[in-house]
Amino acid sequence: MHIANPIYDVVFKYLLDDEKVARILLSALLGKEVLDLQFRPTEVHQEASGSGGAQLLVLRMDFAAMVRLEDGSRKLVLIEIQKARSAWDVQRFRRYLGTNYASPENVHLDADGRTHPLPLVTIYFLGEGLERVDVPVLKVNRHYLDVATGDEVRVTDPFVEALTHDAIVVQINRLKNRRRTELERLLEVFDQGLASRTDPHLLDILEEHFPERYREVLRRLLRASAEKEVRDRMDVEDDMLAVFRDQARESSDLRQTLAEKDQALVEKDQALVEKDQALVEKDQALAEKDRLIAHLRQRLSAPPSDAQGGGP
Repeated sequence: MHIANPIYDVVFKYLLDDEKVARILLSALLGKEVLDLQFRPTEVHQEASGSGGAQLLVLRMDFAAMVRLEDGSRKLVLIEIQKARSAWDVQRFRRYLGTNYASPENVHLDADGRTHPLPLVTIYFLGEGLERVDVPVLKVNRHYLDVATGDEVRVTDPFVEALTHDAIVVQINRLKNRRRTELERLLEVFDQGLASRTDPHLLDILEEHFPERYREVLRRLLRASAEKEVRDRMDVEDDMLAVFRDQARESSDLRQTLAEKDQALVEKDQALVEKDQALVEKDQALAEKDRLIAHLRQRLSAPPSDAQGGGP
């Protein structure tokens, strides 16, 4: 089966625009059942920059989700999803995160009409992941600890929940045919090792090996592959990336040229210093030679001393 490649922003957004599919994916990632999901009005940021040949495209989507906790209770959380080609520009991720923390809209009303900040969970999909962590899905969970004893505190508090958050990092480049869990089997739809040899816009998936309860995800991506607008926008993303790579390469070449020029100037300055030093040493040698010549002349021009002898 050929499905659209969700490494592309347009495909990723198309995938999560379907509430049923989004609930399937988020439930699997959170490890909690998502009972209800609402896409929150969010400005979708697609920015790019280059540094040392690296490019970053960021797609940001926010959802208000009602999740079922382990004890059966329900909790409303804000899920911020960021998908990027690279993880190198941390400040950009922090800025988006700060936007959600600061937004007065990210609250909910309790039965008494009081407002409470929504707890936040961040999910990062990275095309090029973390340098030192070789796992496909990294989950960062907070723990409340009693510092005096080291024991875990089993209760939570709205103050702490509002000011700290859990995070999940999906490293697309670390999937590498890993299918150890149902979650990793679901994330097969992101494995770039399955990209079609003839068209990188598509992935080759064996439907019969895909978990039955997740196949709605496959069907959604199959529909995306047939959408002309989606295919056209993937071409646009390719063109954008090509431009950014060219700009980064030109910038890198310019930096290399300037570095070489600076090195040449340093070497030239060093050569001039060495030349000046050689001239100083030459002048010193000439001065020493002149002093010796003057000394010899003085000795040659001096009258001979009277011979000393005995009287009659």
